[in-house]
Amino acid sequence: MSTQPQYSWNESKIVDDVDFQEKDAEAFKNLLNQQGKVVVEESSSAAPGTILKGRIVEITKDHVVIDVGLKSEGLVPISEFSDPADIALDNEVEVLLDQAEDDNGQIVLSREKAERMRQWEHIIENCEEGSIVKGRVLRKVKGGLMVDIGMEAFLPGSQIDNKRIKNLDDYIDKTYEFKILKINAERKNVVVSRRELLEAERISKKAELLENIQVGDVRDGIVKNITDFGVFLDLDGIDGLLHITDMTWRRIKHPSEMVHLGEKLEVMILSVDKDKGRVALGLKQKEKNPWDQIEEKYPPGTRVKGKIVNLLPYGAFIEIEAGIEGLIHVSEMSWVKNITDPSEVVKRGDDVEAVVLSIQKDEGKISLGLKQAEHNPWDEVEKKYPIGKQVRVEVRSLTNYGAFVELEPGVEGLIHISDLSWIKKVSHPSEVLHKGDMVDAVIISVDRESKKITLGIKQLSENPWESIEKTIPVGSAVKGTVTKITAFGAFVELDNGIEGLIHVTELSDKTFGKVEDVVAKGDEVVAKVIKVDPEHKKIALSIKEYLIDKNQYSHDDIVVAPAKGKKKAKKDKGDSESDENEEGSQKE
Repeated sequence: MSTQPQYSWNESKIVDDVDFQEKDAEAFKNLLNQQGKVVVEESSSAAPGTILKGRIVEITKDHVVIDVGLKSEGLVPISEFSDPADIALDNEVEVLLDQAEDDNGQIVLSREKAERMRQWEHIIENCEEGSIVKGRVLRKVKGGLMVDIGMEAFLPGSQIDNKRIKNLDDYIDKTYEFKILKINAERKNVVVSRRELLEAERISKKAELLENIQVGDVRDGIVKNITDFGVFLDLDGIDGLLHITDMTWRRIKHPSEMVHLGEKLEVMILSVDKDKGRVALGLKQKEKNPWDQIEEKYPPGTRVKGKIVNLLPYGAFIEIEAGIEGLIHVSEMSWVKNITDPSEVVKRGDDVEAVVLSIQKDEGKISLGLKQAEHNPWDEVEKKYPIGKQVRVEVRSLTNYGAFVELEPGVEGLIHISDLSWIKKVSHPSEVLHKGDMVDAVIISVDRESKKITLGIKQLSENPWESIEKTIPVGSAVKGTVTKITAFGAFVELDNGIEGLIHVTELSDKTFGKVEDVVAKGDEVVAKVIKVDPEHKKIALSIKEYLIDKNQYSHDDIVVAPAKGKKKAKKDKGDSESDENEEGSQKE
């Protein structure tokens, strides 16, 4: 700090050749000492960084000229005045002396720095961490917003709100209350929070709401979150869950079908857990339950009309009124087809007519039938197809056990594999029938309740086995074609289609190694009938016996297969045994 200069008036410093009066010298001395004092005082009060009061003496296009009582006037940019009303001639304003002298020898003033210093002084004197202040959001900055609370304060992005923020621009130029989180005196900055105030307010409201809320109350809520299982609503400070099952009496797949974020809903309080702070809400409970009188409104047998709203592998759901849906099972969709996929019959959005089959009120289920709304072709099937009636049918499909045939649309019957032929041994229906064939058959049985009709093809002709003993008596000679060769003999198809077996022992009166040495498949042979069994449908034939009869051989002269090296001398001893064996064979 500069000291005031002291002047010495010794005679040695006085010019000798200048005449002056003592009175004038004393006056000059006093004047000089007083001027030095003023300059010193002025310079000490106008140090850089000092706030000075000044008067606006001129206003230009870009600057305001201010006289602060120093050696020169200062220029302040108009842009530094936060309030344009302050810019007027002769107005007194505060400015900060930024520099006592610039390169041009002029003082440098700042209105903006003066305001900022006054704001900081106000914050230090009147606020502390935790204080509540009101401020206006000025602009966006990196990491948050700048807020005017009397000075600029920083509002971090995480402290702006207690909900998800979509756009920071929505907050600019709006005024809110803030809580001061931190004051840094060294850096002269302040950090504030709006979220803490909102959270405190929410907790307070939540406690108050939980204390006063009652089951059955109707409240307004804002949709704040949508999940697969329901919707969370903000009930003015407390969150409540609106479960998907409590949104509507009708069936929905996802809550988003009914609500959207930010939507305001009027809901009913279903339950309150004050300990856990949970509230269950209901939307459908505000309306009358359409299931209350469902049994009286739709008794079984009632015809209903509705729209197909959903298809599943096992059936289709039809909405017969708002909140009331019934299921048409695939088994109840058609009299005439075996439906495995509901889309074969209906599609979403179709208007259909159905019949109520049953109602399970407690489970919220209605069973419907689509086919019951149409004529059932099986109702008169017993009259139209009496047992014994001959019909012409189309083969629709083949299975291992028979062939399914269509008598009329919606009415099918089965020809079992055992009813295809009297005489052929059929191992698969495809040996006799093919899909699409038109064949004649006879009705064997009808079961309307089970929807089963059995038919037969062989019943169109008489059973040849019933008169086989008369048409092919034992001892008669028959012609036939060899159809199959086995190790134990050959099967022969006779003229009437019946098969007979020539056992290996009855093939020849000569020695042979295997059956193929005597006969081959396709050979035509003549044999003697040696046994008929109508019950088991078997005929035993013998070529050997036929040859014996034809050539009138004596049984005693025939040797079927003599062993090599054996002598005929032993014949005498075996005559009696041979005769007994032959007789036994015939009896069989």
